[in-house]
Amino acid sequence: MLSLNAKIQAQQSVGKFEEAPKPAVPDYAQLSSWAAHPDKKDNADLIPKPLRKETNDLAEKVDVFFMHPTIFGNAPQNQYVWNADVQDEAINKQVDESTIKLQASIFNQAGKIYAPRYRQAHLRSFFHPHTAEGDKALDLAYEDMKNAFKYYLEHYNNGRPFILAGHSQGARHLKELLRELFDGKDLQKQLVAAYIVGWGVEKETFKEIPLGTSPEQTGCYLTWRTYSKGVKPNWIKDNDACVNPLTWTADTTYAPYKANKGTILTGFNTMRKHLFDAQVHGPVLGVGKPNLFLGGLFKRDDYHVGDLNLFYLSVRRNAILRAKTFLEKNDFQSAKK
Repeated sequence: MLSLNAKIQAQQSVGKFEEAPKPAVPDYAQLSSWAAHPDKKDNADLIPKPLRKETNDLAEKVDVFFMHPTIFGNAPQNQYVWNADVQDEAINKQVDESTIKLQASIFNQAGKIYAPRYRQAHLRSFFHPHTAEGDKALDLAYEDMKNAFKYYLEHYNNGRPFILAGHSQGARHLKELLRELFDGKDLQKQLVAAYIVGWGVEKETFKEIPLGTSPEQTGCYLTWRTYSKGVKPNWIKDNDACVNPLTWTADTTYAPYKANKGTILTGFNTMRKHLFDAQVHGPVLGVGKPNLFLGGLFKRDDYHVGDLNLFYLSVRRNAILRAKTFLEKNDFQSAKK
């Protein structure tokens, strides 16, 4: 969720990963180690005002496990320079008021939401000259995410189907989780869909989990990264998969502005219609300038921060559709609630 302007702040001189103090391992038996959890009131429960009359009973039958993006990007206010402390109240507040509110809430009518706090890697981990040490910080973050998911499986899941969703760093961890624990394994049978958003997924990443190419497909993954039309950074691989979150196909079919029924920006209760169009351009999703007065002034090359909430209503309704379709196709009625 961080602006790329934070990249400037990320480029500070720091020591080696091994020499830096590490925050304590999160205890997922504690609700404080979860940014969103069915047993606590949190921002993932929020519903934009225009959507509050749209209800269903999917939360009684389906779970959502959400992996939030990088929020740790400013100069550390403590000794932890590579990975954030899950007890850091300032960072937790940022997580809760940004990604949990604007992204995790998308899925709250598709299932009960679990979103772990984790020792997220600092933003600098993704940029030269820090990537070698940054990969180690990302590996530590992934171990937390995997431990949180295993704790969820053992203590909360009770055999229920689930949606997995992640953005940016969270999507990086989701990709690895799917490859390690799901692809061709028993857990794949419980997967409604995996939204791996804001991170590259090569088309050959998974042996048995297919790319979703239709709105109702289940047991699949969806992925996209959003840029202004004609923009593709040279570090993006040409064989990365990309799905259009307005058509839910992987072809180049153009989705006009009118196809986008709801975007959420900073005003959570303001649902903006027809603000962005979308079209797959190879490995990236291209959008035109915002469809509003003086929209050209708000145009940018990189829309990474809005990968999900630019298409808030479309993703929300798609997650609901896939959850309903999965339940219709599979016998999970006997799963414990």
